[in-house]
Amino acid sequence: MRRTRVVLFAGAGVLLAAGAAWAHHAFAAEFDVKKPVHFSGSITKLELTNPHAWIYVDVKGESGQVVNWAIEAGASPNILLRRGFTKASLPIGTAVVVDGYQAKDGSFKASGSDLTFPDGRKVFIGSSGAEGPGGDAKK
Repeated sequence: MRRTRVVLFAGAGVLLAAGAAWAHHAFAAEFDVKKPVHFSGSITKLELTNPHAWIYVDVKGESGQVVNWAIEAGASPNILLRRGFTKASLPIGTAVVVDGYQAKDGSFKASGSDLTFPDGRKVFIGSSGAEGPGGDAKK
């Protein structure tokens, strides 16, 4: 009986660890360095969640249709806070310019590298690790 419980708890631990590893992916698993994006739009939502923050931006396309892009910040919310970036830094409706790399599947999702404000201030929202394009060289 005791052995069965130990095996069940160990199995549950392995499954939970595998789920966490699957959730935190490498840049190359989802985004394409050969698909750079550069666009301007206005902020619709900001999620400071682990392991990465998400910024949602309404962008007017060439046809005039508005598309909501999901921008993954390569940095965690804690790293963004250390860079001086808080939820108050990016109120809904703020105009921004986004630079990053589009998802491999062609969806309106990108890994962000830089966010530029109307006053010219630029915030590096990418990862400072080696998994993204540029790695530490961008800092």
